[in-house]
Amino acid sequence: MGDSGGDSRMTSPKLTELRFFLLDMDGTVYLGLNPIPGAADFIQFLRDSGRRFLFLTNNPTSDAARYAEKLCGMGIGAVPEEVLTAGAATADYLAHYTDHRRVFVLGTPSFEEELRRAGIEPVEGEPDAVVLSFDTTLTYAKLKQACLLLRKGLPYIATNPDRVCPTEYGYIPDCGAMAALIAEATEGRTPLFIGKPAPEMARMAMERLGADPARTAMVGDRLYTDMEMARRANMASILVLSGETTQDALDQAEWRPYFVFPSVRELGQALGE
Repeated sequence: MGDSGGDSRMTSPKLTELRFFLLDMDGTVYLGLNPIPGAADFIQFLRDSGRRFLFLTNNPTSDAARYAEKLCGMGIGAVPEEVLTAGAATADYLAHYTDHRRVFVLGTPSFEEELRRAGIEPVEGEPDAVVLSFDTTLTYAKLKQACLLLRKGLPYIATNPDRVCPTEYGYIPDCGAMAALIAEATEGRTPLFIGKPAPEMARMAMERLGADPARTAMVGDRLYTDMEMARRANMASILVLSGETTQDALDQAEWRPYFVFPSVRELGQALGE
């Protein structure tokens, strides 16, 4: 069983009374191509017990359909409607809350296609804004053009602030690290991040589930994205130590999540008690 803590702005929830779960993916249910031991059983337990959930990832390199396919390939059943990515949230934000329709993109082809489906056109010349994503196809040419545009004052939006992405072979630079590089070259330009920990992403997820914050928990492996979003959205926070956050980092944190478990395997066991 995990230990409990939490910040004092919300009454400490009872674990077994939580009915809605927002589930991080990288570092929480899998690492790279390998499922976290016990993850498939945990998801099946949520289904069997009538609890509702949504996979919520800051990794925008693939769309919901590809993530669902990846989960199914690991024995973790999922359909695209059960996945919300930072890429989809960013596309939705651009389409509904800005006038930016032509954007210079640092992102994967899959992310560019997600923008197109939302009516946002990736362009090389005369963009309305610069959009940064976790770009595994990043080139120096992209960086150079983005920095030149940002020095001209163009609006700047990014999918997620994660500094690293956990994989089965180690941690690799993520969107937050790329944003830090760009900041060094643009006299401190920083983007508006749309993904976790922005509470807007939590609200979008809860709307999909028909959930209320008092009975909803965010389950994830990062303090500064997953747990911080839970805190900002006034939800229960459940940290798993199967990804980025170590016990030492947790011990040094300014505040503790409500619950801490080694992995989702132990979380499932505690929910079933």
